Amino acid sequence: MDEMLKVVNVNKIYKINKYESFQALHNISVAFKSGELVSIVGESGSGKSTLMNLIGGLDSDFTGNIIVGDQDLSKLSDKELDRYRKDKVGFVFQSFNLIPHLSILDNVTLALTLSNVGEKEKVERATNILKLVGLESQIKKKPTQLSGGQKQRVAIARALINNPDIIIADEPTGALDTTTTMQILKILKEIADSGKLVIMVTHSEKVASISSRVVEISDGRIVSDKINENYKKEKAKIFVQKEASDKKNKPLKQNLSYLSAIKLAFHNMWASKTKNILMAFGVAIGIGSLLLMLCFSSGITDYINNTMKSYSDPTIVTISKQSESLTDIPLFDAEGTEIEEIKNGINDYLAKNGYDYVVTDDNLAPGFNVMTMFGPISAYLEYDKNNDSEITEDERISIYYLYTTPPYYTETNLVEGEMATSSGGIMLTPAVYNFFGEESPIGKKVDFFVDINLQGFDQEIPINRVEITGIVDTSVMSGFPILYIDYNFFMSYYANYATPQPSTYYIQTESEKISSAINRYISTLDGYTGSIEESLANMFQSMGSTIGNSLVILSVISLVVSAIMILVVMYMSVSERTKEIGVLKSIGARKKDIHRIFSSESFLVGLLSGVCGLIVAGFLILIIYFILISLVGIAPLSFKWYYIFIALGVSVVISILSGLYPASKAARLDPVESLRRE
Repeated sequence: MDEMLKVVNVNKIYKINKYESFQALHNISVAFKSGELVSIVGESGSGKSTLMNLIGGLDSDFTGNIIVGDQDLSKLSDKELDRYRKDKVGFVFQSFNLIPHLSILDNVTLALTLSNVGEKEKVERATNILKLVGLESQIKKKPTQLSGGQKQRVAIARALINNPDIIIADEPTGALDTTTTMQILKILKEIADSGKLVIMVTHSEKVASISSRVVEISDGRIVSDKINENYKKEKAKIFVQKEASDKKNKPLKQNLSYLSAIKLAFHNMWASKTKNILMAFGVAIGIGSLLLMLCFSSGITDYINNTMKSYSDPTIVTISKQSESLTDIPLFDAEGTEIEEIKNGINDYLAKNGYDYVVTDDNLAPGFNVMTMFGPISAYLEYDKNNDSEITEDERISIYYLYTTPPYYTETNLVEGEMATSSGGIMLTPAVYNFFGEESPIGKKVDFFVDINLQGFDQEIPINRVEITGIVDTSVMSGFPILYIDYNFFMSYYANYATPQPSTYYIQTESEKISSAINRYISTLDGYTGSIEESLANMFQSMGSTIGNSLVILSVISLVVSAIMILVVMYMSVSERTKEIGVLKSIGARKKDIHRIFSSESFLVGLLSGVCGLIVAGFLILIIYFILISLVGIAPLSFKWYYIFIALGVSVVISILSGLYPASKAARLDPVESLRRE
């Protein structure tokens, strides 16, 4: 029988510190054949476990050569060593090293999961192996439900699942009683007799006595290598698997897939479900607060937009001149050359951008609107309540804003009365109700005075006995006394004293799309702006955006805290599961596989946190909505459908990023050190 494993002049040195080292193996040379049941014996610290770690590919830091078939382990890369452990070697440990939260079946199929073997094939092969070791009725149990002997049988089944050439058993009976020891040794003997090389590390003379060969190591050197002449090889068919004959012709197995990693991660998370649920809930609070702040931000913006749209027509474009101060009232030139130039610029812009629309005199109308609280224009109304022709202070009301009626005001703006400014009447905002008391102002005749001191003109313009035709709710400024009057009607009085000059122009467009295009052009012009409503809308939107962004920033801080929490919990998880990581590496898991498993756990934590965050946000939004409605009558909260993806996306990204370092740490763990961790 040809030698399948050769150890040639192998030396192993451990570095204790920068200046000291310890040589565990000295020029070890030994060879083994298929079908041997070899016991490696020696005192503690003699080097036997070190030699097994080198043969098993767990430790690659040595000098010399270890040749298995046509492979020299000293020349293999980390990935090739992973493949070697997956395909050529099976480990059986003294402490079993079963993963406690996985079922017996899942423990055995773990190596196949790392190879991305299909579910049906995995279950079939694992079930057959478990039958061979007498555990076919225990496959759904957890390791904690088994006896020591049963656990070791599961470990043997796991070692055999990939049909390796070499089985390395490190003190396989050290934790078992005498009866169970003999049962396990019988199984190991049958494995060897089926044609595999079985190497056992042991202190037990009983174990060594049933071996076909005993190699003794002392102080890192082989001091004895004896053949057991009394060893009888028996015909053992049960461990000869049919795929063994064509193993060399089989294509390389695939590696752990993302889906398999997620499934494995789910099992791992479910084992610590209380901890993971609490962690997810902690992150969910941050996600929920972020969603709530987004809802507030968009709600405020939507409320302002809807409010402003209800007071205006989106097909009307307003053009005003920018004022440098509250006391500055810039007017367009009386000749119309200024607006003509703007009109031509708009038409050129529209034509260049493919809009089939032209601004003409037919869809362009002048307007006049000024704030009369400050500066060179003031206005007030007088109403003789006592009919004694003597006007007292309480019979005069100051007008805060003089506005020629915009073309976009309609019947929907009316609170009371009718739209009749073009026939010589005026309209006022609801603020005048305080002036008239219980009386309705509709139909009242008042005297209207405008004192203008502007561009060399200084004159008070009286408009006597003008009728109040309507009360309009026109904007957020409706709490102030604002007067609306027809442009032509007002200018007919103004023209008696000076040449009328508009302060505003209105363009009636065909669609909101064209209005938006014209507004974009106006925004590029120096010295021009939109209407007061537009200015107010922009101001409140800016305020709402600032408030919303501030709230979002606060919620981001909570997310940072959540991210730190995930990092700490995942880091602790790596420390708690160090031995599990060692087991995974012993059955061929690559660094990438370990990283993928822990990253998948981070992904699942993020997904769970996002879902919980949506639930938390839903409850918070409902509670705050009803509180605001009951207290102030409005609830500026707006939940957009894409917030679902924002919540899930942010949660997953934060969790994955937080889990990167723990996952990398897990992937870098040394398998030998990991398996020693208690």
